[in-house]
Amino acid sequence: MTTSRKIASAGVLALLAAAIAGCSTSGGGSSGGGGVRPAPTGVEGAWLDAKGTGLSTFAAGSFQTVATDTGQKLSDGTYILTGANSVQINGTSLIRQSPISFNCLLISANQLNCTSSAGQQFTLTRRTA
Repeated sequence: MTTSRKIASAGVLALLAAAIAGCSTSGGGSSGGGGVRPAPTGVEGAWLDAKGTGLSTFAAGSFQTVATDTGQKLSDGTYILTGANSVQINGTSLIRQSPISFNCLLISANQLNCTSSAGQQFTLTRRTA
């Protein structure tokens, strides 16, 4: 294997490892010093829709969306990483009692662009503490 292929292979493996790490949860330990949090990676965490009416939380392969004004659960389901920056989301709309399916691309650490199985597009923005 040539040196350039080795470097390219190492780069692909590093991207894959980073993407997988972004979809896993940490041990939950405390740094104790109240220091600066590391920049978020992957889709783990809380995301707001463009209107600020729905808050979606992704953790350990499951997601849940609640209304930001009432806290009412709107949908839930699962997600899987399908590529370095792509996520497939499947679940149930609890309001409509119907299945939902989305494919999303992580455009940046704070922006997730999604398209529903019906072709509707929307953007989620990472909620910061």
